[in-house]
Amino acid sequence: MQKIKEILVVEGKDDTKRIAQAVDADTFETNGSALSSKDIEKLKLLQVKRGLIVFTDPDFNGERIRKMISAAIPGVKHAFIKRKEGVPTVSGGSLGVEHASPAVIREALKSVYTQSDGQFPSEIEVTDLRQAGLTSGTNARHRRERLGEILGIGYGNGKQMLKRLNLFQITKVQFQSGIDQLNQEEKNE
Repeated sequence: MQKIKEILVVEGKDDTKRIAQAVDADTFETNGSALSSKDIEKLKLLQVKRGLIVFTDPDFNGERIRKMISAAIPGVKHAFIKRKEGVPTVSGGSLGVEHASPAVIREALKSVYTQSDGQFPSEIEVTDLRQAGLTSGTNARHRRERLGEILGIGYGNGKQMLKRLNLFQITKVQFQSGIDQLNQEEKNE
């Protein structure tokens, strides 16, 4: 079983159990969407000692935790699953990493992004998003959602998507490749 050096930041015990089925890794459980200042201090120490990979659920609370950690701790890494990969098998369950298959978890951990500290020039601009049909129109939200899946960086609204693309240092070539794939998929529908 693959050993992960970094600590995986997850939301709860069920995420830890599911990850243990996929890889050999230590986890830090946030126990929901609340992160105390003590938790942030512990995470800062863990980032220095071993590094962190934020691996939260593909939902509002998961994004909230991801943003809190990213703002407080520079250089953390991020792993993402697609929303459809975290759908519960029983009705009434919540979307999350605990529902992803071990193969999906391993794949997400292969495609980890390191957050930029702002030192790198931004390659993608708002005009690129407009031209790609990501900021307005009836299909813009779906296109942003699918592009986030293709690039493995998660969903963002118009402003967030631009910030996310640059935060994860997506190059113009990667962006265009993702847009080309998205356009091809839509053409084949």
